[in-house]
Amino acid sequence: MLHHGGSEMPSYLFYDKETNEYFEVVMKISEYTQFKEENIDRYERVIEAPSLVSGTASNTKVPDGFKEVLSKISEAHPSSELASRHRRRSIKEAKTDDIVKRHVKRVTERL
Repeated sequence: MLHHGGSEMPSYLFYDKETNEYFEVVMKISEYTQFKEENIDRYERVIEAPSLVSGTASNTKVPDGFKEVLSKISEAHPSSELASRHRRRSIKEAKTDDIVKRHVKRVTERL
C-alpha cells in the first residue's frame, strides 16, 4: 500500500510516537485517509511549511488562451506593469513608450 521515493503523489511526513523517529511516505490521498484511521494512535502527521519557488523558468510558455486574457487585462489597465509586459502594442505605441521612458530616465538622473 505505501510507496517510498519519487512520484506524482503527495508526500506526508509522520512522527512515530513509539520510536521517536520521523519518516516520509508517498501515497494517494485515499491511501492517506485509510492509513491515518488505521494508525491514529501510533503516528502523528507533521505539517511542514510549504516549499516556495524562487524565480521563474525562462522557458515557461504561457498558453495562448491565457495570453489573450492577459492582453485584455492590460488594455483595461494600460499604465500597469502587466500592460508593459503583455499588452499588444502597435509600433508607434512601442516607440512612444520608449521615448517616454528615456525622457523620464534623463529627468530623474538630473535630480
